[in-house]
Amino acid sequence: MSTISEPLTLPNGATLRNRIVKSAMSEALGDEHNNPTQAQINLFGQWSAGGAALLITGNTPVDRMHLEHAGNFVLDPDSDMAQVSALVAAGQSGGAKILAQLAHAGRQTPEAINAHPTSVSDVRLELPGYGEPTPATESDIAEVIEKFVRSAKIAQDVGFDGVEIHAAHGYLLSSALSPRINTRTDRWGGSLDNRARLALSVVRAVRAAVEPGFIVAVKLNSSDFQKGGFDHADSVQVAVMLETEGVGFIEISGGNFEEPTAYQHASKSGSTQVREAYFLDYAAAIKAALSIPLMVTGGFRSVSVMNDAIDSKKTDLIGMGRPFISDPGFAAKLLSGEIKKAPAVEQDFPPADTLPRGAVLNWFCAQIAHAGHTGQPDLSMSVTEGHERYLAQIKLTTEKHLASRGG
Repeated sequence: MSTISEPLTLPNGATLRNRIVKSAMSEALGDEHNNPTQAQINLFGQWSAGGAALLITGNTPVDRMHLEHAGNFVLDPDSDMAQVSALVAAGQSGGAKILAQLAHAGRQTPEAINAHPTSVSDVRLELPGYGEPTPATESDIAEVIEKFVRSAKIAQDVGFDGVEIHAAHGYLLSSALSPRINTRTDRWGGSLDNRARLALSVVRAVRAAVEPGFIVAVKLNSSDFQKGGFDHADSVQVAVMLETEGVGFIEISGGNFEEPTAYQHASKSGSTQVREAYFLDYAAAIKAALSIPLMVTGGFRSVSVMNDAIDSKKTDLIGMGRPFISDPGFAAKLLSGEIKKAPAVEQDFPPADTLPRGAVLNWFCAQIAHAGHTGQPDLSMSVTEGHERYLAQIKLTTEKHLASRGG
């Protein structure tokens, strides 16, 4: 029986010590110049010591005008390489490998950061706080590809074990895949081959620019879960396309800002059941079509569910995020058998429909900041308090960021 304790060797020869991965969470702990702070470095040190095989940074933009959050850590020639190196060293200090998740927010760039962000089309995000996007020209697209390559080469030079190209959750590469958002009639839109061209071009260019031993992974939606969007059948086909480009593994998630499936919160109240591994059924068809490893992120908590998912060949790697916030050392406890289930504090939260939109996600984000600065989360903090604290943090971080660039 295959289990979470077994090592996994990727196609390029890199070996992961077990099957547990800290999936990307937007730490949003960058300073006003978008460099890693000591709080972020501290967190990666804790996570590395906690037993996971691989850590993935949260949303590391390749373009300073297309951030997901004003507090993102950006990887470009203007980055403070001493701080970036310290982050890498912390992430590797406990024996884990670390990947930089390279991203371009596209139309999901907050309006305060960029009122008219470059996107695949002029289809606007249907949420407040986001401006009207500008459709990318051919030269814009070439620049985007080059910026991913530039950041990947910097990641390699500074010591990261690899990069993960973010083509999920509605960011630029993800939106290009969606027929709902990608309304182009040129070679970048229309058929699935054309809609996949941007993501494939980025991956191909990055793979060619870095050493063979450097991991290049991709995060891909199993579905956007929106009518007329990127669907599961498309996802299977794109995953196969990505394999031909030399990808080390593919991570499967789902949804976007408008349909935040990856950040869902299920309540224990009434007859509602908390469902684990909510993308696993989608992953099975993708896994069957691939020969490279697959990683599934979303809802895993019980060791029995994780081991069964691996043994039944639905996934090779188990991605988790929130448990690392509640207990940075939980992975080692799972692997040793000390515990049978990862922390699941969200299962005791009030029902989602009684909370403000995004409150649970914001509570976890507030906990990331608290743990980074104090060394541990404050699990006694109410969901509403965490939500409000994080909104205040976003406001302050954005103000500092804008002041630093004179805008």
